[in-house]
Amino acid sequence: MLERGSAVARADDEAARRRRSVALRLRLALLRCSSIVIFFALWAAFSFANAWYLKFFNPVLMPSPLDVLHTGVELVESGELQRDILASLSRVLQGFGIAAFVGVALGMAVGRSRLLESLVDPMLELLRPIPPLAFLPMMVLWFGIGEASKISFIAYAAFFPIFTTTLEGIKYVDPLLLRAAASLGASRRDLFRYVVLPAATPAIITGLRLGFGLSFFVIVAAEFIAADSGLGYLINDARTFFLVSQMLLGAAVIGLIGFGFNRLLRLLEARLLRWRKTAWS
Repeated sequence: MLERGSAVARADDEAARRRRSVALRLRLALLRCSSIVIFFALWAAFSFANAWYLKFFNPVLMPSPLDVLHTGVELVESGELQRDILASLSRVLQGFGIAAFVGVALGMAVGRSRLLESLVDPMLELLRPIPPLAFLPMMVLWFGIGEASKISFIAYAAFFPIFTTTLEGIKYVDPLLLRAAASLGASRRDLFRYVVLPAATPAIITGLRLGFGLSFFVIVAAEFIAADSGLGYLINDARTFFLVSQMLLGAAVIGLIGFGFNRLLRLLEARLLRWRKTAWS
C-alpha cells in the first residue's frame, strides 16, 4: 500500500514538473514573439513619424515594414526572389559543406596529435587574423567570376571558426573523464568514440553555427563583386537605383534564412546532447 502511494506521488510530481516545463516554454515563446512584434512596431512608428513629422531624411530612404512586404510580394510574383534565394543558398551550402568537412576533420586530427598541431597550427594562426574580404579579389583572379570563386571564398571564411572550436573541444576534454574511462579498460578508439567526441560535440556545433552565419556574411560581399543572381546581387542592384525597400527585403530574407538554419542546428544539438542540462533547467 505504501509502495503504491509512493508511486502515485512520484507520478504526480513528474506530471507537475512537465506542466511547469510546458508553461515555461510557452512564456518564453510568447516573450520572443513579443520582441519581434515590438521591433516591427517601432520600425513602423519611426517610418511614419519620419515621413509626416520628423523629416530626418527623405521618406524614400526609410520605408515601412508594409512597403518592404509589398516589394517582397512583387518579387515573388515575378519569380526573381526565388531565383536569388536559390542561387545564394546553393553557394552557401556548397561552401559551408566544404568548410564543415575540412574544419571538423582537421580539427579532430590536430586536436589528437601534438606533432600535427605543431606543424599545422602556426600556419593557420598566421592566416586566421586576415579578414576573408582581403582574399576575395585574389580568389576572383584565381578562379574567375564564376561559382568557384564564390564557393571557395565562403569555404575559406567559414573554415576558421569551425576548425578553432573543434580543436578546442577535442583538446580540452575533462581529464577526469578520460582517466575514468581508461581505468575501466576503454581502448584509445573507445575513448575517442564514447568520451572525447560526445564531450567535444557542443563546441563543434557552436563552430558550425558560427561558420554558417559567417557564410551568409561573406556571400553578400562576393555577390556584390561578381554575380548576376543572389541576394547580395539583389541588394547591390537595389542600391544602384535607390530601391531601399528591395535592399531591406534582401537583408531580411538573409536574416530569416540564417535564423532558420540556426534553429535547425540547435535542434540537432538538443537531440544529440539530450543528456546536457543548462543552468536554467
